[in-house]
Parts: sequence; structure tokens; C-alpha cells
Amino acid sequence: MRWKVLITAPYMQPIVDRFRPLFTDEAIQMIVPPVQERMEEDQLLPIIADIDGVISGDDRFTRRVLEHARRLKVISKWGTGIDSIDLSAAKDLGIRVCNTPNAFSIPVADSVFACMLSFARRTHLMDRAMKQGLWQKINGVSLAESTLGIIGVGNIGSEIARRARAFGMTILGNDIRQPDAAFVEQAGIRMVGKDELVRGSDFITTHCDLNASSFHILSEDDFVMMKPTAFVINTARGPLIDEQALIRALKNKRIAGAALDVFEHEPLNKDSPLLRMENVLLAPHNSNSSPAAWEKVHQNTIRNLLAGLREVAR
Repeated sequence: MRWKVLITAPYMQPIVDRFRPLFTDEAIQMIVPPVQERMEEDQLLPIIADIDGVISGDDRFTRRVLEHARRLKVISKWGTGIDSIDLSAAKDLGIRVCNTPNAFSIPVADSVFACMLSFARRTHLMDRAMKQGLWQKINGVSLAESTLGIIGVGNIGSEIARRARAFGMTILGNDIRQPDAAFVEQAGIRMVGKDELVRGSDFITTHCDLNASSFHILSEDDFVMMKPTAFVINTARGPLIDEQALIRALKNKRIAGAALDVFEHEPLNKDSPLLRMENVLLAPHNSNSSPAAWEKVHQNTIRNLLAGLREVAR
């Protein structure tokens, strides 16, 4: 075999045999270790030394791991986010890092709206009451009566804004980068500072990259400023929200509820108070769920891997 490739992406591992003939034709030996959500530094170190390429999930490719990976030529990330990879170290070591931008904007936007509609129309609460034998009318609101705050008006934030406009919502946006002015006007977004967004929104959804400037972008001070009727939604990266501060805000009823698909530590600890809160909707980092989108990412991830390996072989 010419190359050894480590495949740790949880969405690709179950169907990896589909691609075995292609990898065999390319003289690639596949290494597929057991993975629960992601591999940590101490799990990667014993197996990375003789690996030429990686199809990765959200694995912790720290500088220590990358320096130990003496043959590594390319990390092809399955999906978009590459915050778990030390990009500075990869650049220093000449390791190519690839991803699939805008991979899951549509399914993630749909997931955000599923949460908003459930909170607005109280569908989850009425369903629960009915199954407990209660004929209980629970007041809801219309999204057209509500203000949506979008933190991060990039690809996913823009898809959410398009949907929000169709529902007649008032839309506030916040971003460290200036979004396309024509789109902002067309979508009816009013770009504001974060404090104004936090104070004025009925629903707040986070869609920024995870980096030093966005870590805990929603923290204790922000929850204090929110309306007591506000809902927080996070389908991006867990550490964008100070999870312990969020739990306190929910317990003290400073906000009305939260929907979380991502967490500061994944999988979510079975002792987390979030699991026992009726005003919280939880999902296992799965807002990207879409067979059509997955297939596009499978194909592009493999293309990126092969391109990186072939580039070095020239």
C-alpha cells in the first residue's frame, strides 16, 4: 500500500465499505478505529505516527498530535468546522487542512426553525400533557409576533434569515464581519451590537465559528440582559455558550428555555441538569442530519483527501 489513511469521521465510518474499492485502487490502507463522537489527543497519539492522511470528525488535532504525525500530509475534515485542528501547527508542519464549506446550511437552518416553532407553538408541552391524560390548552405565540436575533450572519445565519423573513419575523443580526449589504436589505435584517440583540430578541441563535473571540459569546452577563421570555438556540459549537451560566439562567427562570444540539463536552454528561429540564430541547449534535447533504460531504471529503495525497506525491 502506498498510503495509510485514518478514518475517524463518525458519519463516514458506518458506510466506509462503500468506498473500499476506490481506496484499494489508490493503494490506500484504511485504518478505522472505534470512535464515540470524536478522538481526543491521548487516543490519537498512539496511532498517528505512520498515518499519511486523515478523514476526520471533530477530533483534537493538537500541536502535540500533529508533531507526532511524522508522515501526515493532509487532514480532510468531514464537514465544515475545523476549530478542533491546530491550524497554526498544521501550517508550520506543512500539513494540508481541507473541509467542505457551506455543507449543512439548509438542514441546520431547518433544525433551528423546528426548535423555534416548538417553543413558539408549545407543541412539545401539549404533546406531553396529552400523553399524560391532560386536556390542557397552553398559550403560544406566532413567530410573526417575535424578534429573532442571529449571532453570525454567514451561510447558516443567512439561511435562517430567509426563513424568518418568510414567517414575518423581525430580524436582528450581529457579526464581526459585515455581511453582504444587498442581502441584509433584502432579508430585512437590522445589524446591531450584541447587547442590543440580546436585550431585544425573543429567540437568539448562534452561528459563528468557534475561536478566541467567540468563546462563551453568550455568558452570564448576556443571560441577565435577556428577556425572561427569551429562548436560546445553539446548533453551532458548544463552547459558544457558557453552559454553566446557561443552566443557572434556566434554573432561576431568567430566560424561558433553550434548545441545544451541541455542548461544551460531548457526549453530554448523563448527570447534566439539562437532561432534567422541561424547558430545554436536546439533540446529540445532529442538526446536520440530511442524507443528501451527507452524500455530498462524503464525496467532497474523499476528493480533498486524494488531492492532498497526490499533491505531495508529485
